[in-house]
Amino acid sequence: MSRKKETQFDLIVLGTGAAGLSTALTASNEGLKVLLLEKTDRFGGTTCRSAGTCWIPGSRYVEEAGITNDLAKAETYLDALVGDKGPKEMWMTYIQTGPRMIDYMERLGIKWIPFPGFVDYYPELEGSGRGYRALEPEPFNGKTLGKIDFSHLRGPLPEFALFGGSLMVRRTEVTKLLHLFDGQDLRERAQAVGTALRLGIAWVWDLLWGWPRGTRVVMGNALIGRLYREYKKHGGTMWLNAVTQRLTIEDGRVTGAVVEYQGIPRELKARKGVVLAAGGFPASPTRRNQYLRKPAAQYTAAAGGSTGDTFALAESAGGTIGPEDENGALWFPSSVGYRPDGSQAVFPHIWDRAKPGMIAVNAAGERFTDEARSYNHFVRGMYESDEAGVPTVPAWLVADHDHMKRYGLGMIYPGLPISRHWFDSGYLFKARTLAELAVRIGVDPRGLEETVRKFNADCALGRDSLFGKGESEYSPQYGDPQATPNVNLGPLKTAPFYAMAVYPTPLSTGRGILINPDGQVLDTDSRPIEGLYAAGSDAQQVFGIQYPGGGCQVGSGMVFGYRIGKHAAGREA
Repeated sequence: MSRKKETQFDLIVLGTGAAGLSTALTASNEGLKVLLLEKTDRFGGTTCRSAGTCWIPGSRYVEEAGITNDLAKAETYLDALVGDKGPKEMWMTYIQTGPRMIDYMERLGIKWIPFPGFVDYYPELEGSGRGYRALEPEPFNGKTLGKIDFSHLRGPLPEFALFGGSLMVRRTEVTKLLHLFDGQDLRERAQAVGTALRLGIAWVWDLLWGWPRGTRVVMGNALIGRLYREYKKHGGTMWLNAVTQRLTIEDGRVTGAVVEYQGIPRELKARKGVVLAAGGFPASPTRRNQYLRKPAAQYTAAAGGSTGDTFALAESAGGTIGPEDENGALWFPSSVGYRPDGSQAVFPHIWDRAKPGMIAVNAAGERFTDEARSYNHFVRGMYESDEAGVPTVPAWLVADHDHMKRYGLGMIYPGLPISRHWFDSGYLFKARTLAELAVRIGVDPRGLEETVRKFNADCALGRDSLFGKGESEYSPQYGDPQATPNVNLGPLKTAPFYAMAVYPTPLSTGRGILINPDGQVLDTDSRPIEGLYAAGSDAQQVFGIQYPGGGCQVGSGMVFGYRIGKHAAGREA
C-alpha cells in the first residue's frame, strides 16, 4: 500500500455518460468537490453514440406548445404500459422530477430543442404523447472545450456521421441531405445543396485549423460536451484511464474507493459517497449471455467500457441486483459489417425499416412484425418469432432496387454506386430474382416469393393486412411523405433485389442495481446503503421491460443523476 496516494473528495462518480455527468454537474453546482472517473481513454460513454434525446413529459416545452395536464396523461400512459412490470414509485419520481431537472440544467447552460411531432412508442395507449416530450440536445461548439478535452470526447458511431465520423449531422439535416439523391423536387434539392455546403465548409475549416474532427457536434456528443464544459466551469475534476478496484467501507457506509490511475493504486476518500454510473453491461458478452434473451446477443454498438463491473462493486457493499428479466435491454436491430480498414461496424437500423419497398423476414421467408415500429418493438418480434420455432436471429431485411436507390440500406448510402466491398465482405447480398436471393441467404425461396406476392398485393390496396404497417401513429415519422396512400408501404418489384442480416443488439441494459427515488443503492432488505448511489444503466430500469418513448434511457440517467447530486448535497430535488 506504500504507493497509494490518499485524496479527499465529497463525491466520486464512476462513469462519464449522461447519468454520471448529470450527477457530477449537479453535485458540483451544489458546492460539493467532485471527482469523475472514466476507465477508458475517452469520456461520454454510450451517450456519445446515441441521439442524446431526453424523454420528459410535462416540461416547459410541452406547456408552451399548449398541451395541458401532460404529467397526468403520462401517468395514465405508464400505468397502462408498465403496469406491475416496474415500481410505480420510481417512474412517478421520474416524470415528476423531469421538468425540474430540465429547468435546472438549462440554468446551467444545457440547451434543448423539442421534437414537435415525435410520437411515443405505444401511441395506441391512452395518455401517450404526440410530440414535445422528446428533447434533442442543441448543437454544440466543441471548440469551447479546447483541443485537448475535445480530442478526449468520445466520437459518434462512424456510420452515423459523414466522412468516417468526422462530420456530425442532425436528423433534420439527414432528411434534407437525402434530397441530393432523389431528384424529385428542385427546391428540396437546392436546400440540400445549401445544407451540404454550409456543413462542409465549416468542417474543412476545422480540419485546416488542426481539430481532429468537425467541432460542431450534435446529438449525444452535444449533450456530453455541454455537461462536461459546465462541470469543468464548476471546478470539477475528471480522470481518464482510471480503473476502480474496490470500494472502501467503514461501519456499513461506503467511504471511498481504491482506484488505479497513472499506474498507481490510489485510496480515495468520498465524504458524501460513491456513485455507480458506468453504463450497465451491454458490452459484456458474459453478462449478455447470463441475463438476456437467447440466442444471446453477439454484438453491440455500446461503448466498450460498459461491461457491468460496477455490479460486483455494489454487491461487495451489500447492494442488490434487480430481478431476472430476459427483456431487460434497450434493443436495436443492427447489421454487422467490416469497414475498409478491417474494423467491425455495428449499425443500428432506425430509419430505413420504415421506408417503402422493404420487408423483414425470418428463415421461412415470412414477415414477423411491423417493420416500421420502434427498434425495441422490432427486436422483440425477432425473439418471439425465433422462440416460436422459426429461426429469426438473424432476421433479413429484403429490399428492391428502387428502395436501395432512393433510401439506401444500413451503411449503404442512397443514390451512389454500391462498393464491391459490401458484397465481398458478406454485408449485402444481391440477386436478379427473389428465389435466387433466398438461396444465397439461406431463406426458404417459396416462402419469400409468397410473402412478397402478398405484401405487394397489400401495397396496391394501401394497407398491410398482416401487421398494419403504417397504421400506428408512430410509424409515419420515418416514412416517405411522397409515398401514397401509406407513407410506409411500397411494393418490392424492381430487380435486382437485396438482402442484409440484422441482429438483436443491446445499446443499453435494463437489469441493474436496485435503488430508491434518491438513487441510493438498496441492500437485500430494501434499506439504503449509506454513501452508495447508482444511476443510468447501472441502476434497475424504472419502466421494467418497457420503453415508453425515445430518450427514456438518457432521461432516466439525467433525472436520477440530478436527484443524487441534490441528495448528496443535502438538498431537495
